[in-house]
Amino acid sequence: MHPIIFFSRMDFNQSNLFGYIEDLQELTIIERPVRRSLKTPEEIERLTVDEELSDIERAVYLLSSGQDIQGTSVVANLPVLMRQNPAETLRRVLPKIRDVLHVAGVEMQLTAAVSFLTVLQEESVSIHTYSHSFLHIILQNMEHKDAGVSNAWLETLLAVIEALPKETIRHEILNPLISKAQLSQTLQSRLVSCKIMGKLANKFEAHIIKREILPLVKSLCQDVEYEVRTCMCRQLEHIAQGIGTELTKTVVLPELVELARDEGSSVRLAAFETLVNLLDMFDADDRSQTVLPLVKSFCEKSFKADESILVSLSFHLGKLCNGLYGIFTPEQHLRFLEFYKKLSTLGLKQENGHNDNQLQLQTLEQEKKYTSVRKNCAYNFPAMIVFVDPKNFHLELYSIFFCLCHDPEVPVRYTMAISFYEVAKLLNSGVYTIHKELVTLLQDESLEVLDALVGHLPEILELMTNGGENSGSESKLLSIPDLIPALTTAEQRAATSLKWRTHEKLLQKYACLPHIISSDQIYYRFLHRMLTIILTNNVLPVQKAAARTLCVYLRYNRKQEQRHEVIQKLIEQLGQGKSYWNRLRFLDTCEFIMELFSKSFFCKYFFLPVLELTHDPVANVRMKLCYLLPKVKSTLKIPTDKHLLQQLELCIRKLLCQEKDKDVLTIVKRTVLELDRMEISVDAEQLEKEKQQNEGRSTNINDKMFEKKRRDSKTSSVLAKSITHSVPGSSSGTSAGKEDKKSKLVRSQSFNTQALHPKYSNIDSKSSATGYTSSVSGMGKSCMLSFSDDSFRTHSTGNSGNVAFPSSSSRNLFNSADQKNNGNKEIQSRKMSIKNRKSNS
Repeated sequence: MHPIIFFSRMDFNQSNLFGYIEDLQELTIIERPVRRSLKTPEEIERLTVDEELSDIERAVYLLSSGQDIQGTSVVANLPVLMRQNPAETLRRVLPKIRDVLHVAGVEMQLTAAVSFLTVLQEESVSIHTYSHSFLHIILQNMEHKDAGVSNAWLETLLAVIEALPKETIRHEILNPLISKAQLSQTLQSRLVSCKIMGKLANKFEAHIIKREILPLVKSLCQDVEYEVRTCMCRQLEHIAQGIGTELTKTVVLPELVELARDEGSSVRLAAFETLVNLLDMFDADDRSQTVLPLVKSFCEKSFKADESILVSLSFHLGKLCNGLYGIFTPEQHLRFLEFYKKLSTLGLKQENGHNDNQLQLQTLEQEKKYTSVRKNCAYNFPAMIVFVDPKNFHLELYSIFFCLCHDPEVPVRYTMAISFYEVAKLLNSGVYTIHKELVTLLQDESLEVLDALVGHLPEILELMTNGGENSGSESKLLSIPDLIPALTTAEQRAATSLKWRTHEKLLQKYACLPHIISSDQIYYRFLHRMLTIILTNNVLPVQKAAARTLCVYLRYNRKQEQRHEVIQKLIEQLGQGKSYWNRLRFLDTCEFIMELFSKSFFCKYFFLPVLELTHDPVANVRMKLCYLLPKVKSTLKIPTDKHLLQQLELCIRKLLCQEKDKDVLTIVKRTVLELDRMEISVDAEQLEKEKQQNEGRSTNINDKMFEKKRRDSKTSSVLAKSITHSVPGSSSGTSAGKEDKKSKLVRSQSFNTQALHPKYSNIDSKSSATGYTSSVSGMGKSCMLSFSDDSFRTHSTGNSGNVAFPSSSSRNLFNSADQKNNGNKEIQSRKMSIKNRKSNS
């Protein structure tokens, strides 16, 4: 069937035509900025700079006659010029920048402030040169009319003050500061003076601060503008640290008391926060007589004031309660605890049953601030446990803990998830009381909450299962009955989301489960899930995390049937999987197995399946295998794994001769050189046993050979006597004797071979270690040989089970033995002929 197309006739009447024209005009308006962004040939000509100019000359030219964007680029490149040629930059470029900054825009000003700070941090010049060249420019531009520019230059100046010597600070900064802090100066100038004085307090001795800085501090604390009083109040903490405890008590504390009663709410808030931060510097009398009344008054008036005060109060409440803990009466202790409980549920209930639109609108406006208050209460929850004593947790704070863990806002639950580990540590033996909240947070609908909780999940689970007095190894699961469903639900929710990092983190932390739950629970609920993730997930970090966790589960599984089943699935579904991606993950899994298991375990189950991937049709798999071969070889022990070493050598030779991919072949050659430098570990105990067996075997063979020679000597003497009485010229008897002697010599040669083979088997193993390099150098010759399976078929030696390639040294030894036997045979024949002649005569 063909699609049905509907055609509509266009109406070109006057009204519609004007509509089309308006639409076209809108399109031209949209395109106009694009046209304006294009540069004309004249503009391009003005922006073009001669390429033969040096960096310094180009910078001077652009600052002199270039446009603003070019000047900003030069200013941003100032640290590079200072590193390359500091002398010429200071002589020619920096004066130009100083002149340009007088008329520069905001962007160039901000860029210059950052560049000046970078030059200071990189120490391109000495601090003396820096202060002489850059400090005046910083001080000039710090009074810029734009607040953002002024703050940028101020931050640069504060960083410079840390590095300047005292004399330079005194003459260049402190002396001009006295005049700039006067009431007659601008508001911006006085605000800058407040911040500078807070920085200078740590640079001078206490008597200099008392004589020259504290008078300015008092003046600014009483400034007519509340912004100045607020700014100066926040700097009193730094000044107190510079002048010490005594001056803080006599000078700073009275100013804070006065500022705490200021008419401006921001000033009172700054005074409250500074008091809390300076609690450690006040003695018990100051806390009880001065600080505590101020704090009580501040808390009582907080609900009637702006919500921003409640936000700050809730943030500092934990520190405040513990700082004043020693001076609280039981009634005051209970009052502050109730105040914390009230803040923890602020905004969750509507009081007096008012539901009109005005109240709803007000609630919507205050919702964010109320959420911030409850979030701060969640942040301070561990401090409040210390405040009430962990023994009283269930009675005093459990209801608040429950509410915060079930708060409707994600930031509150997120903060509780972060602090959950601290809470569990503080509760110690009473940690079992919060296991339901752990399950709740694990099943939280927000992945942010889950991600925050998972960070310390192994430590939390260990405390849950081992920290309680009633918990033991026999009743691990009884302490957290819903733990396993919660863990599986959390993993499935993370797997179906787009936040793969959370999923990866979760799988990594699940490696702790063998210490928490039983092996059967892991096998049936988690282990197969890890294998499914490896096979089906598309995110590589997630697959690797699942593979490592699966190896950990396998490591702690003691049931051989389950172990063998998992190993078989790994080999069949990953190592022999149809997808090359699964075979790559098999190599990752083997790498984790080598990390977590013993060398013998890897050699027993995974060594040969790994080597089978040398025949993989995908080059990436063979390439990854080559990178893994050094680790594979490190698992071998000689002489126990001698046959595996020979298989490894065989695979490498095949790769060298049969590999067609250039990249893989390059990596194979590098790997061969690395393998050649490696030393194989020796199993001394097994080597000693084989040595003793070989010595005993050679002793028995030597005894048999001695007995055989003795019988052969008797037989030869009997034959000699019989030949003397035989008829001369008969050849049948002589040929029969020769055949008999030849058969005896062959038998003795076979005994010699059996006796010498174990002795020289160690030579073969040593020479095989140096065979990698010879394979690389003689690759062209060796590849002409036949590397079929028949040519490299292994041969068993006795009952030891060791496999070895034939040795050239042993072959030479056997040839020399044959020559000796042939020589002995000729000597005996000559002796017999002499005897026959004597008898005939």
